[in-house]
Amino acid sequence: MKKKILSLLIISVMALNLTGCAMFESKISDIKGNLVGNGYTIDTFDNYGKRVMTTTGDKINIQGNPVETTSYDSDGSIITGYELSSVITITIDGQEIESCGDTCIFTQKGLEPNVDFTQEDIESNDNGKLSNNTYIANIINKYKNKFGKSRVIVIKSQLGQPITAYSGDKVYWTVPKKLPKMTKLMIDGKALYIHRANYQIIDTSLLN
Repeated sequence: MKKKILSLLIISVMALNLTGCAMFESKISDIKGNLVGNGYTIDTFDNYGKRVMTTTGDKINIQGNPVETTSYDSDGSIITGYELSSVITITIDGQEIESCGDTCIFTQKGLEPNVDFTQEDIESNDNGKLSNNTYIANIINKYKNKFGKSRVIVIKSQLGQPITAYSGDKVYWTVPKKLPKMTKLMIDGKALYIHRANYQIIDTSLLN
């Protein structure tokens, strides 16, 4: 009985800790997107950063398209495998768009860009802290990313033209395994997908 109570307490504490975890919020967003769909605005841009189409929907999901591949082993036998094609399927309220090659930004409803943001040069100096050591900093920053930290996201076209910028106090990013050429971010609990675009994710402290 004591072991069961202890196990329940541990699970409860873990659940409370994960509630504020940006990585956990991202997983929940993925589950909802796959089952029901999330509300997004999809902006499509050309190579020069000019918006060419805007699509909105209440129940949107994004899926990659695996294609069968064949290769040969050392004995000459055929090996069959699968890899992601460059095509993504966007399901919008029951209808579909197949997209390949375009720069697309999927913004969850409620997430607003930083209209007045202007990119600036970044100058940083070491203050002698042990945490500035690159090996230690890499470990700390990977941990912080899972829980989210204050960051600015600058998005550019495939030719480097500025498109838009977002910022948040709790930002988490990941590269989805099942979506080609796409990065997913959670910004203060809202999802942002960047497809085929140049971007920078910058610690806010570097811009102050």
